[in-house]
Amino acid sequence: MTETEEVTEVKTLQSEERQTIVHCSVGSDYAFRVWPSTFLIERGTGKRAALITAFNITFAPQWTLNDGKGFTLIFEGLSKECALFDLKEIIPQEGGFEVTGIKRNNSDVYHVKF
Repeated sequence: MTETEEVTEVKTLQSEERQTIVHCSVGSDYAFRVWPSTFLIERGTGKRAALITAFNITFAPQWTLNDGKGFTLIFEGLSKECALFDLKEIIPQEGGFEVTGIKRNNSDVYHVKF
């Protein structure tokens, strides 16, 4: 393996390991759920970071009763050029999660409220 191939492999592994963590607070909704079709969408490029997993919330069609603790969503990493993005749950009905204009930070850990 050449030095160029090694550098390329390391960069590829680094980009695959990056994740974006979104801690979510919910209001007084009785129950909630998340659809796998929830993405972080980068402003400007429209590139989507897919939802990898979720904690303290079930995936549709199951519902999670609101315990007041909120939930956490883990997404693929955003591209390095991204400065602003939206969280959107793209579903075939009204009421999907949506937060627009989230400013990128160095930690890639965010707190949002629905």
